[in-house]
Amino acid sequence: MIADGHGLRAGSPASGEAAATTLRVPDFFILGHQKCGTTALYLMLGAHPEIYFPAVKEPRYFAADLRSANPRRRPAGRPQTLEEYLALFAGALPGQRLGDASPQYLRSKTAAGAIAEVAPGARMIALLREPASFLRSFHLQMVSSNVERERDLAAALALEPERRQGRHIPRGCHNPSSLMYSEHVRYAEQLRRFHEHFAAERLMVLTYEQFHADNEGTLSAVLRFLEVADDAPLPSVQTPPVREVRSGLGHRATVAMRKARNNPAGAGQLARAADRLLPDLLRPERVRARWRAAVYREREPASPELMLELRRRFKPEVIAVSEYLGRDLVGEWGYDSID
Repeated sequence: MIADGHGLRAGSPASGEAAATTLRVPDFFILGHQKCGTTALYLMLGAHPEIYFPAVKEPRYFAADLRSANPRRRPAGRPQTLEEYLALFAGALPGQRLGDASPQYLRSKTAAGAIAEVAPGARMIALLREPASFLRSFHLQMVSSNVERERDLAAALALEPERRQGRHIPRGCHNPSSLMYSEHVRYAEQLRRFHEHFAAERLMVLTYEQFHADNEGTLSAVLRFLEVADDAPLPSVQTPPVREVRSGLGHRATVAMRKARNNPAGAGQLARAADRLLPDLLRPERVRARWRAAVYREREPASPELMLELRRRFKPEVIAVSEYLGRDLVGEWGYDSID
């Protein structure tokens, strides 16, 4: 039951009576997209004394439609009930603004309505990025996260029709919708879902490009939007680009060993054995350097032909979101020169 505009009432038995505890709901949400500056914004805002984020960076609680259908494949630590979710914010000090930075919310088809039911007075921050560069960066992240096995972006895009039929889904992919790349850039449709539940003045739309070009100025605008002091000294953050995977097998072995080290009980016997043996074999720095060079490489420039093809393909989406927001993203993103 909603007690007031700031929290929910949760009852628990104590000495034969129900003892009520007020659980606060978030004041704002960083909606996404991924690879659009959400992590940098989260880190910068998290250093503000008037803002509190939970230890779980991406709770994703309200994106129920993006959860794995198999409970055993859901990441540990993510809340499954409303009470578990609200408990994440129990450590906040009185007066702090509570934030949830889950960049999956923007593409979720259920998150907007679910958030409105629990936190109708919350504010939303959405970050968009020029579609071609976004998809390239997001695809690299999916490969790095072992969600995507196809390391060629054009080939991954071409697999979408078959993947909609449930084919060619990698074993590490818990939610196949994440690999429907073209669905991620339906910006106008995604924003419209939130405008259906929240007044326009409660939704701030930024672009990755403006945040990257003017970190400080964009951050000040966000702080004013959240109604906290905009003169607090905060760090400037630029997150490093994702490295390209050269060897899929070597990368999967690296990830498996890391998981075995962090969660031995949840790792397979082979991964645990490799984690015990390989660190000694790779102990000399020159050997580790050779391993890294064999498995990863620095990010290579994108194919100009592919990027032009993507910009032509997604120009209608850029026109749609420009018209929807009343903002010339066609010009800002250079789509006015695309035939």
